[in-house]
Amino acid sequence: MAAVLECVSVPRASASQAFSPAKLSSSSVSSISARRRLPQFKGLKVVPTRSFGSVSHRQSSSLKLGRGGRIVCEAQETAVEVPAVSDSTWQSLVLESELPVLVEFWAPWCGPCRMIHPVINELSKQYAGKLKCYKVNTDESPSIATRYGIRSIPTVIIFRNGDKKDTVIGAVPKSTLTTSIEKFL
Repeated sequence: MAAVLECVSVPRASASQAFSPAKLSSSSVSSISARRRLPQFKGLKVVPTRSFGSVSHRQSSSLKLGRGGRIVCEAQETAVEVPAVSDSTWQSLVLESELPVLVEFWAPWCGPCRMIHPVINELSKQYAGKLKCYKVNTDESPSIATRYGIRSIPTVIIFRNGDKKDTVIGAVPKSTLTTSIEKFL
């Protein structure tokens, strides 16, 4: 189940800018109600606030986020994470699956693997109910990688009825993976 998160960032008022309900006019109330819909966001972002006035050289050159910063929450429509498979779950999740299964073999230190992760996430959403998608960290489960002759990562293997049907090696475009998937649905 996915949840959509919406956050609003409200700047702090300084001591000299005390809030007064009398200053709130009917036009500002209508403009607030007209802006009720928040834009759609994607992820978390740290946004430093800008200070006006004099700034010391030490403060301006520092990349540290001080007390004046804020974290802005920007959630996607759905947060889909492709589940990981280990030695203990391989048989039940991949080989005994009634649906075709796409398995991505990857490692945390692999740059091309990070490039293909979003593509696999999209395919997982696109083929929900028709195809199961999993990932195997080759550093944590080397026996699975050895069993299927994985010598280069990322490698994507499609299984159907427990049998290895197709292999795609490298960070390929989504269209290449889609073509491979469509053959086995």
